Amino acid sequence: MTKELDRRHLLASASGVALLGFTKLSLGTAFAQGSAPRPGAGPAASGVAPASGSAPADTNWYSYAADLSATRYAPLDQINATNFNSLEVAWRFKTDSFGSRPDAYFNATPLVVNRKLYSTVGFDRYVVCLDPGTGQILWTYRHDEKGRLGARAGSGFGLAHWTDGTEERILFVTRSYQLISLDAKTGRPDPNFGDGTEVDLRKEWDAEIDPVKPIVGLHAAPTIVRNTVVVGNASTSTNIGHLRGYDVKTGKRKWIFHTVPKKGEFGYDTWIVPGQAEKATNTGVWAPMSADPELGLVYAGVELPQTDYVGTTRHGDGLFSETLVALDCETGERKWHYQLEHHGIWDRDVPCAAILLDLPGPRGRVIKALAQPSKQGFLFVLDRTTGKPVWPIPEKKVEIGNAPGEWYSPTQPFPSKPPPFTHQGFKPEDVIDWTPEIKARALEIISHYKLGPIYTPPSMVSDTNWGTLAVPESQGGANWPGGSVDPVNSLFYIYSKANTQVFGVQVGASGQLTSAFGGVGRGNNDNMGGAFGGAANPGGRAGNGGPVPPGTKDGLNDPITKGMLTIGGMSLLKPPWGRITALDLKTGTKMWEVAHGETPDFVTNNPLLKGVKVPRTGQSGILGVMTTKSLVICGDSGLFTDEKGRKAARLRAYDKMTGTEVGAVFMDQAQTGSPMTYMFGGRQYIVVASGGLNGAELIAYRLPAPAGSVPPEGRGPRPGPSTGAAPDL
Repeated sequence: MTKELDRRHLLASASGVALLGFTKLSLGTAFAQGSAPRPGAGPAASGVAPASGSAPADTNWYSYAADLSATRYAPLDQINATNFNSLEVAWRFKTDSFGSRPDAYFNATPLVVNRKLYSTVGFDRYVVCLDPGTGQILWTYRHDEKGRLGARAGSGFGLAHWTDGTEERILFVTRSYQLISLDAKTGRPDPNFGDGTEVDLRKEWDAEIDPVKPIVGLHAAPTIVRNTVVVGNASTSTNIGHLRGYDVKTGKRKWIFHTVPKKGEFGYDTWIVPGQAEKATNTGVWAPMSADPELGLVYAGVELPQTDYVGTTRHGDGLFSETLVALDCETGERKWHYQLEHHGIWDRDVPCAAILLDLPGPRGRVIKALAQPSKQGFLFVLDRTTGKPVWPIPEKKVEIGNAPGEWYSPTQPFPSKPPPFTHQGFKPEDVIDWTPEIKARALEIISHYKLGPIYTPPSMVSDTNWGTLAVPESQGGANWPGGSVDPVNSLFYIYSKANTQVFGVQVGASGQLTSAFGGVGRGNNDNMGGAFGGAANPGGRAGNGGPVPPGTKDGLNDPITKGMLTIGGMSLLKPPWGRITALDLKTGTKMWEVAHGETPDFVTNNPLLKGVKVPRTGQSGILGVMTTKSLVICGDSGLFTDEKGRKAARLRAYDKMTGTEVGAVFMDQAQTGSPMTYMFGGRQYIVVASGGLNGAELIAYRLPAPAGSVPPEGRGPRPGPSTGAAPDL
């Protein structure tokens, strides 16, 4: 049902004014998804014109990650190193009223197309259309879930835009897993799509799926390439997660790709125990995807099958688990695949979209490439036409475990270039050593665990071995926001986190091997925010390294217990706990790396560190970066107390060539989405989702207006303590 400026949503709007109507924005030129320039062809590949001299008055941000190439790039430079600290809040859009509870972990990245901003918002996943210059609501949409429950709550990551030059549509997936197509001008459902209101994605699955229970969902936006909508899913252990393509105009299913092959299909023989493929579950595509319209290919990353840390029910490499697959967007036919990890037992799903760009090759040849980040911290750079590695990726021998009934891959792929972008493995030198007492305590703690390089298998838990202590944890490394590129200079940027996790297994009462989950590390992030899916979590986001619970006894002289991975509330892993890394993809080398985020208060003010100066630690989290003509921009994932006594965060800018921090502006809460940017009315805006215990909002930043200018329709920024120029640090 479409709600056009009803009273409830007027009160929730950024403008906060009770108008009974609105002036529709004039529309610019419409562009079909399939007519975009080829990926990596320079600034135009992002869907925005180059900012040389003066930028165009209006630009677009077409997709969740800017474009189908997932570049998160816009060649704009009105906001640059000389003025970033002068940014002010242009508008705010609070999402608290768009659901049954506030959304404390707001993950969406908006789109801007033809002078309108679109986003999913709120715990119940509404869609809103806003004025990009003021944040005023133009329309809202709330879908009737009809009592159906989904496995993924909250706003999700966003939505998709499509047009053929005449019709213009916004598509998204609801909480209960329905595909919706809305008229981009009015917000009303397309009467010719699906049954007139929706396409029920629980049908035509080549499997029986419960129509109501919360067994499937999706945070990611649909991917639209040419006239096909490609939709993945996050399935529970009750069902399989096949990938499907639909006609963008009618909602009719065009194809299905079996992520676990059926008998007779390619890859079936990689399931070496008869009957295991037929019983497999999960194996969905929950991550965002990318696509090359010229090649007619969509690139989808598949998660691993059931039981993240135990593979006794899925012997063999098990295609297409933890695999990047390239599919024909019209037919769903597999063109190539590349498995990033064989028989995973560490929950390292392919977490994000592959980024498409063109690289200079030998003798003037252009390599149509893609760069796929991974949870394990490797960047797999492949030819996106063939799937062949751009640089060698040798298979190297890895340790074989001894858990009864488990199957182990004898080798794993190790990219020779570029180097890993995050910390991998755990060894004694990796503990914090800020004082001799802290170092000795850390070494004593880790003596209870098995240590080793990446791919050290989960170990059998006993009185003398409490499991395998590993880095990265199961959330990465990288996660769903992925990275960003400057396609002009072939430079890649990514935020990653480093956190500990214990991987262990044991024989259960039934005699079967089960996970003996030993916990994820804490003490490397002060986020005070929300859990995955939007619910508020005063202790920090689950699994994201938040503060230790009150009353935790982890002092220097407290008893060492299983799962204790902190000392005085601080992670025993040496920082940086959050970092941004720049890689030159022309050469496959690292350009720079910086700790991202201020040191948490529980480290700065820790009594164990009295008189000790600790370098900036960064903070762990799940963050997306954005690249502009001269900057890399990313908000903090955690909070800190600044020189004015405010516990808050910052939106930071780095020189993209050197990694030097050139600006930081105030944010009340942590970044929970990924930043995006656009020109509107001749001014550049940066918009980012932020959330925490005080609810969630979109925040739009811009530079102060020139002296003597008048804001649109006489409206200025919403008054409040955080409005106006952000303070310098």
